[in-house]
Amino acid sequence: MDQVSEEIAADMESLARVRTLRRVAFIVSHPVQYYAPLYRRLVARGDLDVRVFFTWHDGSVPVMDRGFGAAIQWDIPVREGYDSELVPNRSPRPGTQSFWGLVNPELVSRVLAWQPDAVHVTGYAWWSHLVAMRRLSRAGIPILFRGDSHLLDGATAGISWRLKKAMLQRIFAWPSLFLYVGNANRAYYEAFGVPASRLAYCPHSVDVARFAAGADESERRAAAWRNELGIADDRVVLLFAGKFERKKRPVDLMQALRGHPDPRLALVMVGDGELGDEVRAIAAADPGRFRVLPFQNQSRMPDVYRLGDLFVLPSAWGETWGLATNEALACGRPVLVSDRVGCAADVIDASVGAMFPADDWMMFRTVLGGMLARQDFRSLRQSAAARAWQFDISATERTLVESLGRVGVPVSGS
Repeated sequence: MDQVSEEIAADMESLARVRTLRRVAFIVSHPVQYYAPLYRRLVARGDLDVRVFFTWHDGSVPVMDRGFGAAIQWDIPVREGYDSELVPNRSPRPGTQSFWGLVNPELVSRVLAWQPDAVHVTGYAWWSHLVAMRRLSRAGIPILFRGDSHLLDGATAGISWRLKKAMLQRIFAWPSLFLYVGNANRAYYEAFGVPASRLAYCPHSVDVARFAAGADESERRAAAWRNELGIADDRVVLLFAGKFERKKRPVDLMQALRGHPDPRLALVMVGDGELGDEVRAIAAADPGRFRVLPFQNQSRMPDVYRLGDLFVLPSAWGETWGLATNEALACGRPVLVSDRVGCAADVIDASVGAMFPADDWMMFRTVLGGMLARQDFRSLRQSAAARAWQFDISATERTLVESLGRVGVPVSGS
């Protein structure tokens, strides 16, 4: 066989293989640092064809993040290793802050033109995603829905609840399968009448390897950073990293620690947002206890988490999961979270940290004291690092592929 014939044969074999791949379309608002590694893993399997349809932006330019109060663009690859396209958004006020922030009239036609075997939809709180679920399900395409809502901080009585329940029971008839991320999320779907036969576990996850890689060097950089911040080696550092917004209660956390009797405690606050000025003012008034650092991009977060001995997430509402908790564990850091944080029931036990009642700051101090008094406090790092792997991207990949089989789209390598 001559070279030209060999090349033609190879092209035909490649084309035949592509046509046998199962096609899965993903509908999501924008590139998310937690999802991009999943898309890449699915492509790397070799038995799936993946395309992601973005309904807000594709991450190619900085975009205003209302929580941080600044235009943000991630400094790690979030669009590489998978096929994607940006669907034009016709909303006069584009974004995920409101129902009408995602208006993409061409979305359904573009997805249908790609001829997917199944469609994975992330979130239902926007016009385009609702329309897509309804029309694609009516077209006979299996819909896998993934969200992370829970009822930990919401009322389940009254007229508002009854109206919401009636509406969501109609909407929740469209997906073929609900991919619940944890126990609180599963309970949410069950509250709206979704039966067990349409529920599949598909955990929230992070790319643990990215945070665990080069751990020793990252620890050294973090130790040097603490020195630069004037934090002595014998201090016990609590870390808050995220948006300085009311639901996450950064100011309340600082007030709870402001008069704490343990002189070893220091709190490092990393981020920015609507409460930034208040956070910085409190820190300036008590420089012995507090340090404030500006927003840090993704590439530096492994060092940021290692600045602390303990990661704290005290959110009172709206914390559907709290993936920063997973990232802290991946960096070998124990965690202390409120019971309103969505991941608490799945991730937290005495081997990796603790939780406290969100409305009880006295109990927060008691629980914190108990953690600090533990003889094995330092050894919690090893347990935290081990627990993180239970919520690695590989777990999400595996359960997602299993879920495809449940909706009649078996994948050859599963």
